[in-house]
Amino acid sequence: MYDKLTKNDIEKMQKEIEHRKLVVRKEAIEAVKEARAQGDLSENFEYYAAKREKNMNESRIRYLERMIKTAEVISDDSDADEVGLNNTIDLYFEEDDAVETYKLVTNVRASSLSNLISLESPLGKAVMGKKVGDRVEVKVSDAYSYFVTIKAIDKSTDDSEDMIRKF
Repeated sequence: MYDKLTKNDIEKMQKEIEHRKLVVRKEAIEAVKEARAQGDLSENFEYYAAKREKNMNESRIRYLERMIKTAEVISDDSDADEVGLNNTIDLYFEEDDAVETYKLVTNVRASSLSNLISLESPLGKAVMGKKVGDRVEVKVSDAYSYFVTIKAIDKSTDDSEDMIRKF
């Protein structure tokens, strides 16, 4: 499966790869050298911990490079009055009689704990392209669906924090 990423997501990943290759990799190699110099490797916890950190860094680099290589680049542009990628939206949930705020993001940035919903989620698919005042059915499965009403759309984007999931 190809992840849908914006140009901004890819730029952030490339910056992380560069940082990991130029800074973290050097630090990890140095830590392994220092731990190895302590002598007997059979009981040297520092050596194994340093090797583990080095391998985790290399794994993360490969993961990010693979994501970039296989990504489907999508646009985050939308009409001024429509819900689009990186928009913050206020939704009224009829079942709960409550209004909640969410930001619509790509899969790699999604985090339910931070109210960042994926455009591939049932809720994201349902509200994408809709306008303020639209009542939308969110189909979770064949047996269950619910209705939300779009109360507000905020087009301002704040991508200052790095929200790409760390694995």
